[in-house]
Amino acid sequence: MESSSQLTKSKNNKIMILLFIGVLMGALDISIVGPALPSIEKSINIEPKLIGWIFSIYVLLQLTGIPLFAKLSDIFGRRIIYVISVTIFALGSLVVVFSHSFGLLLIGRAIQGFGASGIFPVALAVVGDVFAPEKRGAALGMIGAVFGLAFLIGPILAGSLLAYFPWNSLFLINIPIAIFIIIGSIKLLPSNRIISDKKLDITGILLLGAFLTTFALGINSIDPSNLINSLTSLKVIAFSIGTVTFFVLFIFVESKAPAPIIKIEMFYARQIRLVGFIAIATGAFQSSIIFIPAFAVNLFGVTSSKASFMLIPVVLASAIGSPVSGKLLDKVGSKVIVIVGLLTAAIAIFSLSMTRTSIIHFYTTGALLGLGISMLMGPPLRYIMLNEVPPQERALTQGLLTVFIAIGQIAGAAIISVIIASGTNLIQGYRTAFFSLSIMIIFVLSFSFLLKNRQMELDTIHDSEIRMNEE
Repeated sequence: MESSSQLTKSKNNKIMILLFIGVLMGALDISIVGPALPSIEKSINIEPKLIGWIFSIYVLLQLTGIPLFAKLSDIFGRRIIYVISVTIFALGSLVVVFSHSFGLLLIGRAIQGFGASGIFPVALAVVGDVFAPEKRGAALGMIGAVFGLAFLIGPILAGSLLAYFPWNSLFLINIPIAIFIIIGSIKLLPSNRIISDKKLDITGILLLGAFLTTFALGINSIDPSNLINSLTSLKVIAFSIGTVTFFVLFIFVESKAPAPIIKIEMFYARQIRLVGFIAIATGAFQSSIIFIPAFAVNLFGVTSSKASFMLIPVVLASAIGSPVSGKLLDKVGSKVIVIVGLLTAAIAIFSLSMTRTSIIHFYTTGALLGLGISMLMGPPLRYIMLNEVPPQERALTQGLLTVFIAIGQIAGAAIISVIIASGTNLIQGYRTAFFSLSIMIIFVLSFSFLLKNRQMELDTIHDSEIRMNEE
């Protein structure tokens, strides 16, 4: 007979597999959108400047739902909230599968994003609940590695399915996976409620969502063919006023809230302000990846399926670069990694804008893009945030970093779509968009030199440890 410890280990391993599959499902529906865009454009009439919304609406709803589902899982238990999140995600997938209009497609993507917003934070909470302290690091590492794995297998999976099936099939496979996760969750996940004295910051969540929504709507309402008149139109002005108003209200409410989703005092530290600025640029850089398959289709005249496989150098370089940059972080510090990452990203995006008909040039550029992604989306920014705050605020700062990156993703996808649409032709539009992004990254690179060097980082860590011991 198996001992009690063996039974616990066996159950925890099953829980780990369950959480891994759930997070992977949610992460894949970000990485497979890029390869699917050319096929979606063919079956659904979409204006080029609106394409970015397929990506942005998912990120928008995912971001605003994270603090809500995280808190609800404390109140009602992990199991029920995880099941609800996966169910919502599956329903959104069904809507996407049967979408024959752009509006219905966006509704489905929004539902998916809202469901996904509960999958990741609840999975992390479950790890903390069921795994012993000495086992949590490895478990959290596996969950965190899912996103890198999703970017690795997403384009390959999309390319394989698109070669034989319509784009809807990419989202249809979520249904059996979701059913498996729901059944497994009911059997395995803990249902105990977590006692919490802190109130749910509903007002902050709603204002954050309103700010991001009006921000995204304002950017996507700009007409590149008539830019001046568009910027002064009532529609754009209304969204701009709404964005500023909701932002000011959000700052005011968060400064008074007992349990804010973003702690305003954090911005007093220059290091955190710099990281926020760099994170926004990183999000914009990451959003550019979803446009590369469509660029390859137009530039090389390949099928959507082949264009997906042409992203393999990007994901392979990212998979290799992420662990390498993580190991180098402890030796050279975060400043060096961030500077090299931004420089690599700028060179890669500029090189992409110069791509003509050379496949080798395209693949080499893809490898540089992957390295840039791995260094910027990997450990350094999160490492800086962890060092700059006390332990009880570390989770909060990770959420703050997610907000910054999401703002960059939403703005980047929208602005790139607008620039593409403003070109004399699609290929020229893509080149102009990538060139403009490279200039933006160079500008942000100049600020990264203000980050703390390795010795200053070590001093900060040392001072933090002293304060912890004194407390």
